[in-house]
Amino acid sequence: MPQPYRLAGLLLTDHEFSVPLDHTQPDGPQISVFAREVADPDGKERPFLVYFQGGPGFEAARPTGASGWMKRALRDYRLLLLDQRGTGRSTPVGTLPGMSTEEQVAYLRHFRADAIVRDAELIRQTLGVDTWSVLGQSFGGFCVVTYLSFAPHGLREAFITGGLPPIGRPTEEVYRATYQRVADRNRRFYARYPQHLETVRAIHARLSSEEIRLPSGDRLTSQRFRQIGQGMGMQRGLEHVFYLLDQPFGSSAFLQDIEAEFSFARNPLYAALHEACYADGVVSGWAAQREYPDSFPAEWFTGEMVYPWMFEESAALRPLAQAAEQLAHEPWPKLYDAERLRANTVPVAAAVYANDMYVEREYSEETAALIGNLRMWLTNEYEHNGLGMEGERVLDHLIELIREPI
Repeated sequence: MPQPYRLAGLLLTDHEFSVPLDHTQPDGPQISVFAREVADPDGKERPFLVYFQGGPGFEAARPTGASGWMKRALRDYRLLLLDQRGTGRSTPVGTLPGMSTEEQVAYLRHFRADAIVRDAELIRQTLGVDTWSVLGQSFGGFCVVTYLSFAPHGLREAFITGGLPPIGRPTEEVYRATYQRVADRNRRFYARYPQHLETVRAIHARLSSEEIRLPSGDRLTSQRFRQIGQGMGMQRGLEHVFYLLDQPFGSSAFLQDIEAEFSFARNPLYAALHEACYADGVVSGWAAQREYPDSFPAEWFTGEMVYPWMFEESAALRPLAQAAEQLAHEPWPKLYDAERLRANTVPVAAAVYANDMYVEREYSEETAALIGNLRMWLTNEYEHNGLGMEGERVLDHLIELIREPI
C-alpha cells in the first residue's frame, strides 16, 4: 500500500498502476500510469475529483500548496492528479529509440483520449471507487467528453474548462476556424504594439540572410520563429510575445527564450499526436499545413499548430519524422458517441471562453447543445488558461452550476 506524506500543508499519496498498452489486449504488453492523490489533512475520505491535464502529452500539475482551483476543489474533494499515459511519472514516451517506424506507429496509436479514459476506468475499479467526479482543462476536457461517451457509468459529475471538443467535424474545418482566431490575435497584437511590426520584419530579413542557430543547434527559420505566437491565446499572452521581441536579436536570452516557446525535446508526444486528438473517426492528413491561409501576412505569428516541417527542422523530433508522417494518414477511430452524449444523465458544467484561440467557440457551443444534462457558462472574462489564472473562482462557479436546482 502506498504511504501518504505531507507537503505544504497537503496530504499526498503516490499511486502507480499497471495498465495494458492496448486495452483490447489486456494480457499484452503493460505500461505504468502514475497518479498523485492530494487531500486536505481533514478530507482524506472526501469523494475523488480526477484531474485531466491539457496537452496532449503533458503530465498533471505538481501541487505546491492549496491555491488556485485546487484550493476550491479540496473543500469538497480529494484530488487524483493523473499523469496521462506517456507523460510525467507514467511510462514516458520520448523518441522511442530502438523501434522501427512501424513499431513506433503501432506504439503511438495507443496514447489518445480513448486509451486515457480506459486507464482511468481501470484505476477507478482498482481503487474500489463506485463513481467519481472529473475535471478536464483544454485537451483534458476532450478526455472528459470521451469519458462521457464510453464510460459514463464511472462518473458522478463532470467539469470542463476550455475543452468542449468539436464532434464529427473534419480536422480541416477545425483548423480553418482556429486560423481565424489566430488572425484575430495577430490583429490585436499589432494594434496594441505597433512598434513591433518593424521589429518582426527586421527579424525575418535577418533569418532569410543569416544562419542563426538556437542553443540546441537547430536553425532558427522564419516559420519556426512565427511559432512564438502559440501563447497569444493565454491571459497576458500578447504581453509575453511583446517581451520576447524586446530582447536583442541574436542574444543568448533571445535565442533561449525563442527555443523554449515551442520546444519538443521534453514532450515529443505533443507533436506526434496533436492533430490526432481532433481526429474523430477521420484522417488528420496534416490539416494545419493544408489549411494555412494564403492571406496571412509574413509578419503574423501562428498558433499551437503542428506542421510536418517541424519533424525535419527540430532535432528533438527527427527520430519520429517517419512515424509522424504515417500517423498523419492514419484512419483514426471515433473518440465520441453522439447518441450516448445526447442521452447523457451525468451532471456536466462547462466553461466556454468566448474568445478562445485554441478551441473554437462555435464548435464548443454546438457540442454543449448536443450533450444532455450539460450546463454551459459562456464568458469573456477569461482566456483559455482561466483555470490556471483564476481557478478558484472558475471552479467555484462550475460547482455552483451543477448544484443549482433545475
